[in-house]
Amino acid sequence: MECLLTIFLGFISMLLFCMFCSRKRKDGEPPLIKGWIPFLGKALEFRKNSQQFLSQLQQEHGDVFTVLIAGKYITFIMNPFLYSSVIKHGKQLDFHRFSDSAASRSFNYTPVQSGLFPGMSDHIQRSYSLLKGPDLDLLTSSMMTKLQQVLRCRFLSSEESGSDGDWQEAELYEFCKCVMFRTTFNTLYGHSEKLCLDQLREDFEKFDGIFPLLMARVPIALLGKTKEIREKLIRFFYPQRMEEWRAPCKFIQKRMELFQQYDTLQDRDKAAHHFAMMWAAVGNTIPAAFWCLYHLISCPEALEAVRAEIISVVGEKNMKLIFEEDITITRQQLEQMVNLESSINESLRLSSVSMNIRVVQEDFCLRLGDQHSINLRKDDIVALYPESTHLDPEIYDQPQRFRFDRFVEDGKEKTDFYKCGQKVRYYLMPFGSGATQCPGRFFAMNELKQFVCVTLLMCEMQLSENQQEAMLDKSRAGLGVMPPVNQITFKYRTKKPGDNMKREE
Repeated sequence: MECLLTIFLGFISMLLFCMFCSRKRKDGEPPLIKGWIPFLGKALEFRKNSQQFLSQLQQEHGDVFTVLIAGKYITFIMNPFLYSSVIKHGKQLDFHRFSDSAASRSFNYTPVQSGLFPGMSDHIQRSYSLLKGPDLDLLTSSMMTKLQQVLRCRFLSSEESGSDGDWQEAELYEFCKCVMFRTTFNTLYGHSEKLCLDQLREDFEKFDGIFPLLMARVPIALLGKTKEIREKLIRFFYPQRMEEWRAPCKFIQKRMELFQQYDTLQDRDKAAHHFAMMWAAVGNTIPAAFWCLYHLISCPEALEAVRAEIISVVGEKNMKLIFEEDITITRQQLEQMVNLESSINESLRLSSVSMNIRVVQEDFCLRLGDQHSINLRKDDIVALYPESTHLDPEIYDQPQRFRFDRFVEDGKEKTDFYKCGQKVRYYLMPFGSGATQCPGRFFAMNELKQFVCVTLLMCEMQLSENQQEAMLDKSRAGLGVMPPVNQITFKYRTKKPGDNMKREE
């Protein structure tokens, strides 16, 4: 009884301390919304439905306001015309330290910017050039080969297990996870007969399910077996194991060589860095692949238009050969497919709920246009929230609806979007903004295009009947592309040479 009384008094004392010592808004600062729960603030409301929560605050307080979320004071900038004012202040509003701190904590390695590894951060940034330009052509070729091998194996094995080689049924997100995880791993890290990628993917999914809580700074000791699973995943990427993998891409080879240059970097830290990169490569690409396919097969008009475009660029001859040999689809050919790219961008617009984060490096006054400025405090966070732009009915007509050709105009990419008669510069931001855009965005877009291309060339697809529409898992808001919260089944059948003739008979 005495123990319970002590705990109760301690809790009351903490509440009183937070009430009397908590932050107060100063002159020139944005409206402050703290909530009544110490430390957590408005975290629960934000996690439940971030878009609805922030839209309501915008209506009440205007385009700029500060919210206490899980111990952090976050100033949200909700007007896309104000984004450039934030993006250009790279000195006072830094992203890299925040990213380094969050990643090192989540993946459990020594922070790159700890002072122990001079120059490493710059070397890592320069290595990302291997994910674009001429080097992307090599990655595209490798990815195309791996993707065809994985899909060919998948479709042929399922056909053999069926009774007549006709329609097969599968769960769509599971299909995307199996194909994209294996293909991306083999493209980046290489291959070996000793690799057990199914087990790796199973462990990866367990870790990824808890990842939002790690990012929210929940101690890993409170998250069941997550620490054990993370250690298992890190061990998978130890240098001595990776040396046995054949044909890793130039980007991964460069990272391996770079890490070897630092005697102060332990093997475990090297492995943790590689694990973090694997998460970055598939954590958002897999759900993005799901939404791309889901939206296309949900809309017959879109599916027909995109498939016709793919065949017109690739050629019917290659479509007929794809089950017999590896065909080539170059990066230049992928860039010709404007309907495909528009469909992918539209899927990203509807499913990406990332936040563009900056950490305030010093107390300073941020000017937001000619008439408005706000005072910011050191160590606070400034966040751009692109979903508010992506779903703005003034920018996008019927914003909740999927329109495959929304980003096409006169047969070319459409880039002109307007709000209140003024052109919006940052109208689509699934990969971030400014100098902090995702360095792997070119590779990611190529992956998505290739995945859709090869899948549609190999098979017919349609959603199974009498099921609920796919819905977003809003618990991951702020971290990128949200996965589906419910299962979606689909039917498919291969399009091998002679199939049309057989079906007509």
